[in-house]
Amino acid sequence: MREYEINLNPNKLVKYLKKPANEFTRHDIIRFIEENGIEMVNFRYPGEDGKLKTLNFVITSRDYLESILSTGERVDGSSLFSYVEAASSDLYVIPRFSSAFVNPFSEVPSVDILCSYYTGEGKPLESAPEYILKKAHDEFKKATALTFKAMGELEYYVISKKDELYPAQDQKGYHNSQPFAKWENIRKEAMNMLAQTGCKIKYGHSEVGNFIKGDEYFEQHEIEFQPVDAEDAADQLIKAKWILRMLGQKYGVIISFAPKITVGNAGSGLHIHMQLEKNGVNIMTDENSISDPARKMIVGLLEKARSLTAFGNTVPLSYLRLVPHQEAPTNICWGDSNRSALVRVPLGWISKTNMIMNANPYERYDVPYIPGKQTIEIRTPDGSADIYHLLAGIIMAAQYGLEMENALQRSDELYIDVNIFKDNNKKLSGTLDQLPVSCSESADALEKDRSFYEKNNIFPKGTIDRFINHLRSYNDDKLSERLYGNEEELMKLVDKYIHHM
Repeated sequence: MREYEINLNPNKLVKYLKKPANEFTRHDIIRFIEENGIEMVNFRYPGEDGKLKTLNFVITSRDYLESILSTGERVDGSSLFSYVEAASSDLYVIPRFSSAFVNPFSEVPSVDILCSYYTGEGKPLESAPEYILKKAHDEFKKATALTFKAMGELEYYVISKKDELYPAQDQKGYHNSQPFAKWENIRKEAMNMLAQTGCKIKYGHSEVGNFIKGDEYFEQHEIEFQPVDAEDAADQLIKAKWILRMLGQKYGVIISFAPKITVGNAGSGLHIHMQLEKNGVNIMTDENSISDPARKMIVGLLEKARSLTAFGNTVPLSYLRLVPHQEAPTNICWGDSNRSALVRVPLGWISKTNMIMNANPYERYDVPYIPGKQTIEIRTPDGSADIYHLLAGIIMAAQYGLEMENALQRSDELYIDVNIFKDNNKKLSGTLDQLPVSCSESADALEKDRSFYEKNNIFPKGTIDRFINHLRSYNDDKLSERLYGNEEELMKLVDKYIHHM
């Protein structure tokens, strides 16, 4: 890491230790703690519900600090995961030093560290969400000699009391500025905090959704990250949800990642962008368009799209978002800059242009080389996604596409260059496979594909069983039909799942 990159890095440990986070050692963490008046260490790890759990340590001596950083600590796995038996439930949580950051909320100076789960025999817990993702990525790199990078677009609503000053136009909130975007301050504060915890932020903005309902105001925002290794992409998203909820508590508002708040208004997705790298170079494009590996990866995602909803769309509200005419996909297809497609290829600076010089006629310096930015985007997932399992499934689907013999032919067959929701294109929609319309149907799709996910023990059998049983427990067949026109029942469902994910 070059010196100016360290100086500009907002992570306080990187700046103080003058080294990139992936090189942190136990003694680096101890030195930072001793020399910066840190009084507490917090171990953080996701449970089965996808939320960060916490184990607090007050630092009483260097020996004690050495002990917890060297050996981790013991936790009750049966209280964190339904599939861990109480009779043999002890697990270790072992800190990953590269994830250390100064807690931005704690009144007591604290360093937080994300952890991995290990068994009593000292081996990684096969069913731990972050280890399932690591196994999938390791297998992908071994099979393809490529690295899989990903990032999320995290959409959420801020729900507050109605304010008559500078009222927003219904469903016209896209990229609004203050004072019309009333909760821009929360978004900006969250972005700064996320950067300090080591997250790579691309940008943030207000989103389309804003509306008034009774005495409440609903305003939608989005924070988008930069592509990083898949494991880090999952960590970014789980930290983002924690930070946003903490800020919601600070400002007395509700932050919700629920896929649907009300009928007729924009739902919240969690679009996942991804790219392939070989020796550190983005290989998603050739000279004039997206590359063959990118097209093959798209096909893999489309072939497994139905079962991927089991990880990316995990509550009944998810399937009230996946309906026509809402910029959410229902048909299994792909397209360029096409928001009605399940997989979209966004603009990626493929064309050789001179836009900067055109916009700035007095610019006299050569524009520096910027590595390829091209990604592809899967638009199905939402805020209910079990992010570690979702990314593991996406990686496996991408590998499946790369290894398919007829993948390029299938990519031509599944390419759509029109809005399939428009009246004159409705016949085309009828020729395409459809996404599940309920958790129950998603469970059926996962049951059908379970041998694919269980291959090489990436997803343990018990993990797949848990997802299938959980999705079927909702009994949500024909939910959209049952709720049609029944606003009261819909709001009961929203209230039930507003903090579920």
